[in-house]
Amino acid sequence: MPISAPERSLLEVGGLEAGYGKIAVLHGVDLRIGAGEVVALLGPNGAGKTTLLRAISGLLPVTAGSVSFDGQDLSRASPREAARAGLVHVIEGHRVFTQISVADNLLLAGYDLPRGERAARIEEALSFFPEIAAKRHDRGGALSGGQQQMLAVAQGLVRRPRLLMLDEPSAGLSPVLVDRVLGVVSELRAKGTSVLLVEQLIEKTLAVSDRVYALAQGRIVLEAGAREDDLPHRLERAYFGEDVPTALHA
Repeated sequence: MPISAPERSLLEVGGLEAGYGKIAVLHGVDLRIGAGEVVALLGPNGAGKTTLLRAISGLLPVTAGSVSFDGQDLSRASPREAARAGLVHVIEGHRVFTQISVADNLLLAGYDLPRGERAARIEEALSFFPEIAAKRHDRGGALSGGQQQMLAVAQGLVRRPRLLMLDEPSAGLSPVLVDRVLGVVSELRAKGTSVLLVEQLIEKTLAVSDRVYALAQGRIVLEAGAREDDLPHRLERAYFGEDVPTALHA
């Protein structure tokens, strides 16, 4: 079954290589995301998913290849430059300031915005998460783990991203909160925001995605539409090397 390509690519990653010191992790990764598209990035632990997001967002140097965002070369961009271009990365884990309020956490996320604009964006971000909007004056540390994860996503939304990259946003959450966070992904797509979603919950992730890439040992081993037949079994085969990438593109 042919893969439906996005009408217009917002993110283009070509031949990307990156790693840590002398340890190479990514080996010639190609990936594209269209405007208003949700793309899932799946793979076993240690496949290089987090490394790929870190390289795209400027947290990790790119050793070879290119990252293009809406035609702008971000291959050597800093995380601040990437965020200002509209590419926002919510890293794995509950990275919130526990000693200050929910509202102040969000103020910090929009520190460089004009005051009026910042206030409007904070309210916009909180509208996705009524649970934390009701606790805006509480310290970040007083929130539950799930609420802290919501706050971390809301911090990214304050930037009003054109592409939001989420690294395992459901980690450690109850099933109800997982559905809430992934529901926000669907809401963002409806508003025209692109999302690159790294997740371990395959079935739930595919339900909110348009396309999927599978990464194994630092290489893309599958690219498919999220609704294609027998996709979970094809993913499993791709993870363990029983298929070759060319066959999976057919």
